[in-house]
Amino acid sequence: MAKKDFYDTLGVPRNASDEDIKKAYRKLAMKYHPDRNQGEAAEAAEEKFKEAKEAYEVLSDGSKRAAYDQYGHAGVDPNMRGPAAGAEGFGGFAEAFGDIFGDVFGGGRRGGGRQVFRGNDISYAMEVSLEEAAAGKDAQIRIPSWDDCRTCSGSGAKPGTKVVSCTTCNGAGVVQMRQGFFSVQQTCPQCRGTGKLIAEPCVACHGVGKLKAHKTLEVKIPAGIDSGMRIRSSGNGEPGTNGGPAGDLYIEIRIKKHDIFERDGDDLHCVVPISFPRAALGGEIEVPTLSGKAAIDIPEGTQAGKQFRLRGKGIKGIRSSYPGDLYCHIAVETPIKLTEHQRKLLKDFDDSLRKGGARHTPTEEGWTDKLKSFFSG
Repeated sequence: MAKKDFYDTLGVPRNASDEDIKKAYRKLAMKYHPDRNQGEAAEAAEEKFKEAKEAYEVLSDGSKRAAYDQYGHAGVDPNMRGPAAGAEGFGGFAEAFGDIFGDVFGGGRRGGGRQVFRGNDISYAMEVSLEEAAAGKDAQIRIPSWDDCRTCSGSGAKPGTKVVSCTTCNGAGVVQMRQGFFSVQQTCPQCRGTGKLIAEPCVACHGVGKLKAHKTLEVKIPAGIDSGMRIRSSGNGEPGTNGGPAGDLYIEIRIKKHDIFERDGDDLHCVVPISFPRAALGGEIEVPTLSGKAAIDIPEGTQAGKQFRLRGKGIKGIRSSYPGDLYCHIAVETPIKLTEHQRKLLKDFDDSLRKGGARHTPTEEGWTDKLKSFFSG
């Protein structure tokens, strides 16, 4: 039976880039890998896996691909002694297959040396006031760190003893294991990828070679930062393994509850209580802002819930070009603990309002009319 076209096998056009070919192969290899297909489907999957492998070995190599494009299968068939027949293209296949091996089985860095692992990231929750978030600040925080153990000088071995190479992997940190019909590389189970064995661990650090400590770190809080945002401090996380890079520190910002303002993005909101006479008569009042005091002109007859907007008196966010606004919500305060004289004055005042009807209290009169209509209907 004639071989299937290699481009059709990988599902790519003839002008596909090297990266497209690699991606297509990885997708097929993951789908038809023998360890992911068992039972009745195993034989068919293995055949498709081999077809994809053969197609990629040719199309990932420049000279082989050129020969295949010109002569077809005959150009890359070793028995035909075509122009590009041979094993020069195995490097490209091994590179892509190594990527897939990592996806299927996990593990650390490819190669013959010890496996190197990046350290874990760590998180730190930092509370700042609303004023500090708006203006920004320089702060100091105390975070965990790891220092070389002084007892063993960082070797992890008890003083007077030595660290020896792992006899299972000969210091490589990895061993070759059989997976189906091919051989794969895995972390050495004896030394766990370190490539070394410690017969007598240091009693101070228990063989780790490092001890947990603390350090003070300078942190710059940018102006406009908001709750939930994170600041990344590169390399200040946990140390890596076998000389791997350290993880990162992520500082999560939490803004403290403010006595006056509530933040909504770049805008601020506050409730401004005023007395009943001030709401009725109107007048100028002072309101707070993050940058000082501001004045609002209260119109005569202002109702509870009225909102006043002060442009540009909010917060300028990190990614904003202009600051937000401040919204002042009016709360008309009902007087309490009245004297008898005050009660009489209010009663006389209420009587005078009732005589004026809807002219003084249009909302109340309208509500009364609606109630009469509701109960009569």
